[in-house]
Amino acid sequence: MSSGSKGQGRATVTLSDVARLAGVAPMTVSRYLNQPEAVREPTRLKVRRAIEQTGYVHNRLAGALKSSRTRLVAVVVPMVTNPIFSDAFQAINERLAKAGYQVLLGVSGYQSEQEQELLEVILSRRPDGIILTGTLHTTISRNRLRAAGVPVVETWDLSTEPIDMLVGFSHEQAGREVARHLLGQGYQQFALFAVDDPRGLRRADSFSATLAEQGVSILHRRVWQGLPSLAQGRQGLSELMDSLQGSGQGPCVVVCTSDTIAQGVLTEAAARGIRVPEQLAVMGFGDMAFAAHTFPALSTVRIDGALMGQTAAMMLLERLQGEVDSGKTVDIGFSVMQRDSTAANNRQA
Repeated sequence: MSSGSKGQGRATVTLSDVARLAGVAPMTVSRYLNQPEAVREPTRLKVRRAIEQTGYVHNRLAGALKSSRTRLVAVVVPMVTNPIFSDAFQAINERLAKAGYQVLLGVSGYQSEQEQELLEVILSRRPDGIILTGTLHTTISRNRLRAAGVPVVETWDLSTEPIDMLVGFSHEQAGREVARHLLGQGYQQFALFAVDDPRGLRRADSFSATLAEQGVSILHRRVWQGLPSLAQGRQGLSELMDSLQGSGQGPCVVVCTSDTIAQGVLTEAAARGIRVPEQLAVMGFGDMAFAAHTFPALSTVRIDGALMGQTAAMMLLERLQGEVDSGKTVDIGFSVMQRDSTAANNRQA
């Protein structure tokens, strides 16, 4: 393989590399890619294994010069309805547009396998760069991204083994800081509501572990599949109140891995006549646009999505201009926002 230069970082895997690994002629690999039925099954298996191992992606832009740029950057997010992701995407789009790039948006739905399928299509179009959400990818995706030779920026997380460049924050640290903050407010009874997003679950586990270090356990933990919703928050609080009925437990704080779930908890509390924070406290995550305007105002963890997007776009542009090498990491941090939904001085004694 040819060695990558500064600004490109990694070598691009070629059809000849695949042929060499598979032990066949380059023409056979080309035939497999264009007319697989014309290749015998044992040979197809060898070529397919070599493609998966190297991460090679067939270039469908036949005849395009290797040195030409598409002026296309692909951005993959888990969902577009969550404002913290849409804010980041908007910032990315605006910054790259000023530099003359078009942005292709892909939605993975928090599924690494769906992201893998998206990346295969994206890479076949030979984008100049890729911006991903999170650091959890399939092995095949990692191989393909490293083999493609295009700059990659992973966002919304930190990792000791980034694919290329990285901008995000520590979900484990966020979970710890929320636990310490609420313990410092005097809370001792906790419930935890989450969806099965891997990053959210890491925050939840870190939150629980920090409580355990202080001898405090979670009274009620509920995890849903799929995307966060108000309905989950309402359902979760109904289940929590049923489990606490007649227990004599003191005021409880419900910690949610999403502001959307937390808003559902506030809605159900209002429907039941439960006073927040006097009888029940609520903590969210994300500081979405509505969080400061709920009643009462929602305590949460603020992540600056716009800053995340701007930073990712700038890192990518600097890389394309040859100004930064692979391995750059930026931690943008987070802020715990104390608002009325966890106002300790309003709690019942």
